[in-house]
Amino acid sequence: MLQMSISSAGCGTNKVCLSKPANCDPAADPNCYFLSVIASPNLTEFTVELQGRASGYISFGFSDDQRMGNDDIYICGTDNNGNVQVQHAFSPGQTKPTILPLGDVSDITTSMMDGVINCSFVSQNPISTTRASGQTSTYFLLFAYGPSSNGVIRFHQDNEFVSSSKVDIVNPQTVSSAQQPQTIKAHGALMLIAWMTTASVGMMTARYLKVVTKGRGCCGKDLWFLEHMSLMSLSVVLTIVAFIVVFAYVQGWSGGAHPVLGCIVMILSLIQPVAASFRCAPQHERRYLFNWLHAINAVVIKVLADEDHSVNELVGTEMILLILFFLGNLAFLVALLSGIGMG
Repeated sequence: MLQMSISSAGCGTNKVCLSKPANCDPAADPNCYFLSVIASPNLTEFTVELQGRASGYISFGFSDDQRMGNDDIYICGTDNNGNVQVQHAFSPGQTKPTILPLGDVSDITTSMMDGVINCSFVSQNPISTTRASGQTSTYFLLFAYGPSSNGVIRFHQDNEFVSSSKVDIVNPQTVSSAQQPQTIKAHGALMLIAWMTTASVGMMTARYLKVVTKGRGCCGKDLWFLEHMSLMSLSVVLTIVAFIVVFAYVQGWSGGAHPVLGCIVMILSLIQPVAASFRCAPQHERRYLFNWLHAINAVVIKVLADEDHSVNELVGTEMILLILFFLGNLAFLVALLSGIGMG
C-alpha cells in the first residue's frame, strides 16, 4: 500500500496544526503524531489530516475542556481485515466512545505502512459537544492513539495529548500541546515520595536498625520501631492524599491497569496499619504469622546478613548499607521529581 503524503506545509498559514513532538513534520518523521484541520469560515465543512504510529488506531476530538467526556471524535483505525477505516464517535466520559453513523464525510483517503497510520477526509457533520451555547469554532483539540482488536478500539492508556488552550479552528495556527496537569504531577510526586523514600527507608530501618537501637528509645519503644512506624504511617498518609487528589481530578474511572493497581495499593496500604494495630505480642507463639504476612504485604526487601560477624561488625556494616541506600534512593527521587517538574 502506498504511503499518503501528509506534511506540515501550510501550518499556521492555511491550516491549524497540532503535533507531538512539537513542530514535527510527518512527511519526514514517521514517529510524528500530527493533526491538521482546515475549516470553512461558517463551519459548514472541515478537512482533516491525521498521522501517527499505532498498533490499532489514531484519533482526534473536539472538546470543551482538556479531558475526555462530551467530545466529538473521529477515529482512523484498522478493521478486521487490517484496512484503515474512518469512524465517527462521541465520548460520553471516561469510557469507550460510542460509535456513530459516519454521516456526511467524503474524500476519505487512508493508508498504513510500517505501523504508521495516515488518513484524511472532509466532514460536513456539525461539531457536537454538550456545551450550552450555540455553534462555535473554538475547541480544545484532543489526540489519542492505541491498540484495537477485530476493528474495536481499546483503551489508549497514556497515549494522548491535548492542545494547551482552546483553538479557533477557522484561523490557521500552529498549536502547542499542553503539559501534564499540575494535579497529575502532584499525584506522581506524592507516590514517588511515599514508596521510594519514606516506605523504603522505613522498611530498611526495620531490617537494619534493630541491633543499633536496641534498648534505646522512648515510651517503652525502641528507636527503630518508632522510626519505622512514623515513616510507614507517613507513607500511608501520602498514598491516601495522592489517591484522593487524582480521583478528584479525573472525577471518574479512567480505565486501564493503572487505576486498578492504584486501588490495590490503597487497600493494602490501609490493611497494613490496621493489621499492625492488632498484632500479637513478640513472644506469642503465632507471632511469626504476623511477621510473615506483614513482610509480604509491605514487600519487605530481604537482605542476607552474615551471622558469623560479631555485633560490632554487624552494626557497622548495617549502618553503611542503610546510609548508602538512603543517599542513592534520595538522589534517584530528586532526579525523578525534577523530571516530573520539567514534563
